[in-house]
Amino acid sequence: MIDLKLLRDDPDRVRASQRARGEDASLVDAVLDADERRRAAVFRYDTVRGDQKTLGKLVAAVAKGAAAEKQALLVRAKDLSAEVKEAEAELGVADDVLRLASMTLSNVVEEGAPEGGEADFTVLQTVGTARTFDFTPRDHVELGTLLGAIDTDRGAKVSGARFYFLTGVGALLEFALVNLAVAQAVEAGFTPMIVPALVRGESMEGTGFLGAHAAEVYRLADDDLYLVGTSEVALAGYHRDEILESGTLPRRYAGYSSCFRREAGSYGKDTRGIWRVHQFDKVEMFSYCPPEDALAEHRRLLAWEQEFLGKLELPYRVIDVASGDLGSSAARKFDCEAWIPSMNDYREVTSTSNCTTFQSRRLNIRMRDSDGVRPVATLNGTLCAITRTIVAILENHQQADGSVVVPVALRGYLGRDVLQPISR
Repeated sequence: MIDLKLLRDDPDRVRASQRARGEDASLVDAVLDADERRRAAVFRYDTVRGDQKTLGKLVAAVAKGAAAEKQALLVRAKDLSAEVKEAEAELGVADDVLRLASMTLSNVVEEGAPEGGEADFTVLQTVGTARTFDFTPRDHVELGTLLGAIDTDRGAKVSGARFYFLTGVGALLEFALVNLAVAQAVEAGFTPMIVPALVRGESMEGTGFLGAHAAEVYRLADDDLYLVGTSEVALAGYHRDEILESGTLPRRYAGYSSCFRREAGSYGKDTRGIWRVHQFDKVEMFSYCPPEDALAEHRRLLAWEQEFLGKLELPYRVIDVASGDLGSSAARKFDCEAWIPSMNDYREVTSTSNCTTFQSRRLNIRMRDSDGVRPVATLNGTLCAITRTIVAILENHQQADGSVVVPVALRGYLGRDVLQPISR
């Protein structure tokens, strides 16, 4: 939810943001109209409520014996009571209309973000060199089979398409990645968290995942709960309806959970292997900070993501995501894309978003400092999405015999230097 003061003071900026996203700019006028109606409803309620209080004092002040005067005042008091109830009901309706209208607007795009759609990103940095092979490289499915690490056939048998088993060294590789990611996060001052994978609708709505992304979400109708697509949802809901003291900020959490995505809009896309799946595990960074610190915090989250990819010895690039591909909550988003040899392309493995005060206004999360109480900024960043990271490691570090060299930083957690093909 965007700042109504910004909307009133600079509606053209919000309209421009909507257009940059490829969304309806006329929604701005609908919200402004709802805001005006609510302010009129507030004025009416305050006026009749003030009249009611004044009349109550007059009734109390009428001298004994002035029965006729008191009776007239009581009749007026009864009428005012009805007016107050009516005005209060109108204000409640106006509040609901304004909230619903406000929820249709996406966050205001940060100045400097490239405009356009999915293909209109800007490359900010390229790190490392895409590997060339003196043998015919295998993709991660072939490698995973040779290593006894990935079983998609039985995953499909048990659960359907886009499910899998990580077996043997595949499972150990996940645990090693999680431990490395959490260790780095703790060293950087994050509080590690194991978070719920099922959340209430308030958290899903508050983080912006029930709008344009609703088709991607699994819902348990009988329980009115949702399976999260990212730990961000639970971590954002963690401080819902709370006021955080400024001296405790920034608050940084590293959440681990399973994540679930329907992949409703990706029919026929990336169907081979474990690149695009319905369930995967992830270590997610989440930060609460003062709004004025959000830009710098966003860059810090990106730096931590890059540090982790460096430890995995992966070639990657950093892109500045275009406005039309941001998602409703993000004002700015940076993706890290690892080189994937079998795809002959860079593909997203981590992402970090600055959501400014958009989520905190929806979730009623505020901070208190010398200036009073105000919304806090929220930011998120993927430190390690397990399946995609495994794909990148296997394909980039493979050898001609089907073995895979383990990145140095992972060896202590995995207990081996090389993953060797197994004999079946």
